[in-house]
Amino acid sequence: MAEHSLPVRAVWFLLVGWWLTPILVNVAWLLHLTIVLIPVGITLINLVPTALTLKEPRSSRRERSSAQSSLFVRAIWFVLVGWWLSFLWANLAALFAVTIIGLPVTIWMAHRLPYVTSLYRFDG
Repeated sequence: MAEHSLPVRAVWFLLVGWWLTPILVNVAWLLHLTIVLIPVGITLINLVPTALTLKEPRSSRRERSSAQSSLFVRAIWFVLVGWWLSFLWANLAALFAVTIIGLPVTIWMAHRLPYVTSLYRFDG
């Protein structure tokens, strides 16, 4: 799947991404609280860059990083740190999105949210 052009992604952000992303993050965080729906919450977190700027979904990327942490380490990270840090990280990114000057920081933070949540790495 080809990336959308910058003008299309900018229009998406201005019309939809800026309000959809905080909703998506907070729904994902609430799903994490249920324990049973954590996989759905993680999936929603991985969709944050797409919701914000129409960036290609992470699940469709072919090249995964060879420097991936083990599933056990990632699970421990998520339980001890990831679930609450991702909530703070994403909401701080949403605050940056309110200002024009903070938009690059917002996009950078949103693209790193899956790593903050569960140490999940992607190349590219």
